[in-house]
Amino acid sequence: MRKPIIVGNWKMNKTPSEALEFMKGIEEVLTGEEAADYGVGAPYVDLDVCVKNAKNLIIAAENCNEKDSGAYTGEVSVPMLKEVGITYCIIGHSERRTYYNETNEHCALKAKRLLADNIIPILCIGETEAEYDAGKTADVIKTQLAGSLAGLEACEVAKMVIAYEPIWAIGTGKSATKEIAEDCCKLVRDTVKALYDEETGEAVRVQYGGSVKPDNIREYMACEDIDGALIGGASLKVDSFKEIIDATK
Repeated sequence: MRKPIIVGNWKMNKTPSEALEFMKGIEEVLTGEEAADYGVGAPYVDLDVCVKNAKNLIIAAENCNEKDSGAYTGEVSVPMLKEVGITYCIIGHSERRTYYNETNEHCALKAKRLLADNIIPILCIGETEAEYDAGKTADVIKTQLAGSLAGLEACEVAKMVIAYEPIWAIGTGKSATKEIAEDCCKLVRDTVKALYDEETGEAVRVQYGGSVKPDNIREYMACEDIDGALIGGASLKVDSFKEIIDATK
């Protein structure tokens, strides 16, 4: 039985003091006995304060570099994240792919390096609005998965979280219907099965992301192949994130 996982992605928001206030507000409603895993992906400068104040929340980094060290100004390595206490890391987010030219090949290298230090990758995939309108959603999902999982063993992939995030539904106010979300998350699972095996496909946790809010998360979580959500704007405020927790406990 796959345990649901719901993670907020703060993106480039919250100073360390703001992150601390959020942590205090959310931790008071968690007991550690919830049926789902809850967490937040935070900017690098917030990670230390988040980890130190996390009792039941997963703390994820929003990115990493596949190299351990070197002349890569502005980058952060997996060993750095490991020492801070990070256990999850988002890779391949559409904004990283679009604005910073992150490729499937980068994702595969990052995933391999993260898993070597027992940090769980949250791999993001998803199509643009133009690709969706052109009927290319399935092709995009299959291509991104094949490239982003290249070189990984089945036992490694089984530990991962894969977030299907249609780019046309991120920050736009649009959201995929539960039928579209379920069909695409099922395709993610079926593609993993085809690339590896039935057991790996059944083990991997698949999230939906794209304008997920307190008023629609229940319908997504009721779908058979959706194991959680990657949440943007609704994860920035304590009240709305509490509502999401309450709706999915």
